[in-house]
Amino acid sequence: MTYAVSRALQSALYARLAADPTLGALVGPHVYDAMPPGPRPPLYVALGPEVVRDRSDQTGRGADHDLAIVVVTDEPGFSRAKEAASAVSDALLHGGLPLTRGRLVSLLFLRAQAARKGELRQIDLIFRARVEDDAAPQP
Repeated sequence: MTYAVSRALQSALYARLAADPTLGALVGPHVYDAMPPGPRPPLYVALGPEVVRDRSDQTGRGADHDLAIVVVTDEPGFSRAKEAASAVSDALLHGGLPLTRGRLVSLLFLRAQAARKGELRQIDLIFRARVEDDAAPQP
């Protein structure tokens, strides 16, 4: 198994979302890898948890990363959150995603769940990224 590509994948996902003009028009600069201290904006996107499974074989090392991108709003309905979730999906699924280590074999949308969390509305978008590690293992 390899977890070595995880940081490169996370960095690429964050960079793609933070630079996307459609998503930026909806959430402004509020795309987070980790939430900063202080008050939360009324609509934001954050990288969420991931589950990684080994997909190595005789030809090389690889892994499947099931990862969450979370859209959260304090607005009374889901409309703007769904608009932002759509922009997240479009940004990630259109065009390649270059990594600083390894390569992205595929990126697929698996599912989404929209839920009320007290006064907040949250949409968890789950994607599966299959990666291969092309770096030589360290001894």
